[in-house]
Amino acid sequence: MTAPDLLSFASAIAAGAIRVVDLTETLSPDFPTIVLPPELGQCAPFRMEEISRYDERGGFCYWNNITVGEHCGTHFDAPIHWITGRDLSDNAVDTLPAAHFVAPAAVIDCSDEAADDADFLLTIPRVEAWEAEHGQIRPGQWVLFRTDWSKRRGRAYANLLEDGAHTPGPDSDVMKWLVETRGILGFGTETIGTDAGQAHHFVPPYPAHHFLHGGGRYGLQCLTHLDLLPPTGAVVVAAPLKIKNGSGSPLRVFALVNNERTSLQTDDQP
Repeated sequence: MTAPDLLSFASAIAAGAIRVVDLTETLSPDFPTIVLPPELGQCAPFRMEEISRYDERGGFCYWNNITVGEHCGTHFDAPIHWITGRDLSDNAVDTLPAAHFVAPAAVIDCSDEAADDADFLLTIPRVEAWEAEHGQIRPGQWVLFRTDWSKRRGRAYANLLEDGAHTPGPDSDVMKWLVETRGILGFGTETIGTDAGQAHHFVPPYPAHHFLHGGGRYGLQCLTHLDLLPPTGAVVVAAPLKIKNGSGSPLRVFALVNNERTSLQTDDQP
């Protein structure tokens, strides 16, 4: 195998032949966090406290203290996050193989279905239909579930009703199949969790968490701009903070795309 030319790769990014697409929501106090039943622990929202801003408190510098839960904003789930992955080796964010933070992605567009049904579920037949058009999902790939949910704002994003959240996600069978049959690296969504909003009713409950983390795989949540990615060919870079024994972390996620494969733009994508 010929050694890759890393300098040519870097030059292609600088020249715009390879486009960098930011898949990360802006971390701010206003961004929604997951809401669990009150008897359970809650994820702390993002908070920022100014230390100084070129004034008598610090003179020449501007900086802040921040507090944030591990599973806030666009974030990464490690296997140790779920009970099914608690006994695996190297299962926390500080011990995961760094090579896993760079991997190709299969993007399954279910935005039309999610627009019609907030509780839409990804199924094996739906993935097989995608594979018939784009090729079989390969081991070690991310599967990114495009719903365009990230285009929602305010209350419509969390979509909390009296019986809990109503957001799209995978069903139990497809998660077991993606992990055990397709051998995916992980599963990414545009919603607050990798599971559907009503997944506490599924068997097993929260199947994305159950099968992903029990299989030593990863989750990404609160992604955005998946509409700028091709169905295949993008490479995702997703490196969580190196927190000792951490179950996950907010992170900056981006995708590398051959520029000729997409000409779409958004206001903050030059």
